[in-house]
Amino acid sequence: MSLSNVGNLMYLYMDEINLSEGTDSPEFLIKASAKVLMEAGGRNWVPVIVKEIGENQYEVIGNADVYAIADEAGLERIWCIIADSNENIVNSTRVLTGESLPKINLSIATRDEIKAALQYLIEKPGSPLQKGVKLNIATTNIDKAPRKFWKTLDPITKLKSGIGKGRKLDALKEIFYLTPQAKSEAEENYESLKSLTVAELKKMAKNQGITGYSKKKKQELIEMLRPSTNNW
Repeated sequence: MSLSNVGNLMYLYMDEINLSEGTDSPEFLIKASAKVLMEAGGRNWVPVIVKEIGENQYEVIGNADVYAIADEAGLERIWCIIADSNENIVNSTRVLTGESLPKINLSIATRDEIKAALQYLIEKPGSPLQKGVKLNIATTNIDKAPRKFWKTLDPITKLKSGIGKGRKLDALKEIFYLTPQAKSEAEENYESLKSLTVAELKKMAKNQGITGYSKKKKQELIEMLRPSTNNW
């Protein structure tokens, strides 16, 4: 790639440009917009964003509708901005031009980020999250969960937030992704304690000489045993 072209506004021939991902805009909008473009002089004042993929060869990465409209209008050349071909630049360009949704890393997202993303998803027309999902409850439950260790979004279905498997969980995948962290030894031990029954926990406490706990409160037993398991 010629780095000298990056950032430049260039008047490129249509046959030098490839539209790999196409556009979802209705045919009516493309055709009607093409007519408006020609009536305004046939110049695309909104440039197409492209990356260079070879000598005199480019690929559309942003404003794909503008390219499709220019193609429908039969333009020979269109104005384009040459972008860096770095994948992060390509992704950010598509987000900025509204051609893809920004993603939120749920592993490290703040409460405000989680709430804003959920609100967006709930308010989308026809969203399956509009029924049975209360924004503040879902936000709080997800925020407090050990999501930094999640490998999938499935644990959300067990948080009593009105989000079950199927369409509701799939809706979250539009926005959220995960970068799971490895659990420390202490955290792994804690999870092991939680998987035991009360009887098993009491037996372990007796073997370690731990006393003074309630007979029925499992969490109390777990917390009393937790320090000793860090030395396993």
